[in-house]
Amino acid sequence: MARYHDLLGRRVEVQYRAGDVLLPATGTLAADSGKSIFLEEHFSQRGTAKTFRWEIPYSCIVRLAETAATPERAEPASPARPDEAASQLGLLPLKNRPREA
Repeated sequence: MARYHDLLGRRVEVQYRAGDVLLPATGTLAADSGKSIFLEEHFSQRGTAKTFRWEIPYSCIVRLAETAATPERAEPASPARPDEAASQLGLLPLKNRPREA
C-alpha cells in the first residue's frame, strides 16, 4: 500500500538517510510505488528544459512534509557590458587583455 499517495503531484520536502548522512531533497512527488517514492524536478540548463528524477526508498525516509512554496526561477541580471558585470562582482579588470576591435 502506498503511504504517500495523497501527496502525488504536490511539492514536498524530504529528509532522507544516505549511509551516515542526512540529506534534504525538494521536488514534486511524481510516484509512490509502495516501496519507495519518486521525486521530480524540472529545470533549464543552457536554454534546454531538463527533468531530474530520483528514487528514495521508504526505509531511508526520515521526514517528509508538503511545502507550499514553488521554486523561484533565478534570472541573473545581465549588464550591457562585461566590465559592468565584473565590477558588480568585485573583480579587477585584466591588464594584459588584448584590445577589442
